[in-house]
Amino acid sequence: MHQQDLPDQAKEPFTMPVAGIPYFGGVLRNYVAGEFRDSDAHFDNINPVDGSVINRVAEADAQLVDEAVHAAHQALAGEWGALSIADRCALMHKIANGIEARFEEFVAAEMADTGKSAFQARTIDIPRAAANFRAFADLAKNRGSECFHTDTPDGKGALNYSVNKPLGVVAVIAPWNLPLLLLTWKLAPALASGNTVIAKPSEETPSTATLLAEVIHQVGVPAGVFNLVHGFGSHSAGEFLTQHKLVNAITFTGESSTGSAIMRAAAAGVKPLSFELGGKNAAIIFDDCDFDEAVAGTARSVFTNGGQVCLCTERVYVQRTIFDKFVKALKLKAQALKVGWPTDPNTDMGPLISHKHKDKVLSYFSKAISDGAKVICGGGAPQFNDVRDQGAFVEPTIFTGLGEDHPLVREEVFGPVCHIAPFDTEAEVIALANNTNYGLAATVWTTQLQRAHRVAKQMDVGIVWVNAWYLRDLRTPFGGVKLSGIGREGGMHSLNFYAEPMNICIKL
Repeated sequence: MHQQDLPDQAKEPFTMPVAGIPYFGGVLRNYVAGEFRDSDAHFDNINPVDGSVINRVAEADAQLVDEAVHAAHQALAGEWGALSIADRCALMHKIANGIEARFEEFVAAEMADTGKSAFQARTIDIPRAAANFRAFADLAKNRGSECFHTDTPDGKGALNYSVNKPLGVVAVIAPWNLPLLLLTWKLAPALASGNTVIAKPSEETPSTATLLAEVIHQVGVPAGVFNLVHGFGSHSAGEFLTQHKLVNAITFTGESSTGSAIMRAAAAGVKPLSFELGGKNAAIIFDDCDFDEAVAGTARSVFTNGGQVCLCTERVYVQRTIFDKFVKALKLKAQALKVGWPTDPNTDMGPLISHKHKDKVLSYFSKAISDGAKVICGGGAPQFNDVRDQGAFVEPTIFTGLGEDHPLVREEVFGPVCHIAPFDTEAEVIALANNTNYGLAATVWTTQLQRAHRVAKQMDVGIVWVNAWYLRDLRTPFGGVKLSGIGREGGMHSLNFYAEPMNICIKL
């Protein structure tokens, strides 16, 4: 196993100004062929809470990306390729243990990069990252294969059985909203299947990926098995990686437009792709619902992580008989949310990821207001009269009164906002919910069992929650239809993507 001293960035903690979040300063480096590598070009990693610079990040150039790809290819033919499944999965359990051993560092890094609350980082993002490694390691270790006895004309027969071979070098491109959770959601099954990986985190959230590289290095994963390159998309590490001829497969979570660009880059090589893209998710609230549960659940699905989750609800359809009551109740929930410091245990919602994204979200709000939308609550940026006014905060916002063709209703905003519209009949609301170019998730709130099954089956999405939201079983298929993605992740669905089945026929 390849070992070397951890980089200096893992030894010198500092306190981030104002917000008081401890983190590691200096330069976040790339990790290639078992070594931490600097570069000539650096960019700032900005804290969205107050606009301060957390650290600097080394941007990988085309040469360094090429070195990472070649290191990954060499690792396939080396020690990693010779490891048994049991040994490979044992290393993945060590990675999970390593994440938990440095749990508070990961929490601090996640909070610094994203501004999300300590509660969310501690209860969702970091625990799920460790769980991903354990879950996929155990699935891979217990995975079976097909075997068939085939009759032949001579009566002696043949035996056909399948083996699962790794795809090879996999490019893993992760988003900024759940940076560690979604990186490990792809990385864990890729490694469990015997692949090697070049990971590119979002330029907005490079810190937890760098900490993960340190953990992977420390537990003794062979050099070249996991490589980390920092940078941007176009004309940077992302483009260099997706266009590299020696990358065998690409998995990506992010915007649909970026997914289209990656598809074009991968087309020449006819490479396997797994995409989880955008969503414009609908919630359907029937008048027979458990009203309080529906209000609380919809508040979660709209405002969790500032609406910056691909599964968040942006379109809410409420049966007319309870429409006014529901709007008032959801307004009270939104107004009760505390927006502020991620370190405050009472904080419900932090900032958006960046000023650029804040401006985008507020542009949708401005257009909605100018086009006659009724502002139920929010609609702008909160004022704190302290350094948080330099951050990327947006108020929890609810609109009504827009038509179905309005950009705020049609396009993914990815912020703390929803539009609520009334409906009368079941057939009408199914048509409304499905009238979108996206198809990731939907929620249905009803106490009628037959209606729940009937409506859920008619949703043009990859996942439907009934009387719940974000209730996940890691074994189940996860993904979308239409502009929301290609393929499915989760359980055996992930392992099947990262493996190439080969049939072996033995004549008896």
